[in-house]
Amino acid sequence: MIWITGASSGIGKALTLALSEQGHSLLISSRREEALKEVRNECRFPEKIGILPLDLGNAEDLEGKVDLAIGIAGGKIDSMVHCGGISQRALAIDTTLEVDRKLMEVNYFGTIALTKALLPHFIENGSGQFVVVTSLMGVFSSPMRSGYCGSKHALHGFFNALRAEHADDGISVTIVCPGFVRTDISRNALVGDGSQQQSMDEKTGSGISAEECAKGIIRAMRKKKPEVYIGKKEILGIYLSRYAPGIFRRIIRKAKVT
Repeated sequence: MIWITGASSGIGKALTLALSEQGHSLLISSRREEALKEVRNECRFPEKIGILPLDLGNAEDLEGKVDLAIGIAGGKIDSMVHCGGISQRALAIDTTLEVDRKLMEVNYFGTIALTKALLPHFIENGSGQFVVVTSLMGVFSSPMRSGYCGSKHALHGFFNALRAEHADDGISVTIVCPGFVRTDISRNALVGDGSQQQSMDEKTGSGISAEECAKGIIRAMRKKKPEVYIGKKEILGIYLSRYAPGIFRRIIRKAKVT
């Protein structure tokens, strides 16, 4: 069974629908139980979809969720796909520390809490796959996303270490780095005071569809790729930041990022 967080909308929902179309048994999670039920009803095989509501912002409650998940899965989870998270649209100087903390709690601590709780199950089975949807912002950074970039960079650090530590246990890690994807991520993004932006970024609105992103994730999962970049020309930022960092820094200061 494949367990997907953030499955009530965006990339997580698109991935759920795509994997269900292929006949996979799934366990889907997010904060909104009613939204999860609606997603299940849209799936080709709703009878193969389990539901487990959870809140990534409450990391201390997540260990118990893993026991429930294993029970719903009939004793074995094969893959954990971390799609849940929130974004940010504000200058660092205008962003309260409480907003930075919330971004870390949801994007980082919630994700690694589930990972650590599920890890012994994978070790016992001698197999398992963690797929973590970060962002291109986990590799390089742009203005208006300081807290978001920090949380995504942290995920890269954690999961790259986890991959090295448990390669001999049959556990693989795939880090997925999308660019601009047409979802509600910018509408739900937190501004400096913690409220939601409630508007669509131009760049996000012109990005790839969530369905196209889901196809790229599934290909990466099948091949067990260590890291994959999904998007349009914004992917070039990866290589520019790596091989021409001075030029990249000058470009990103003036780039339209919303």
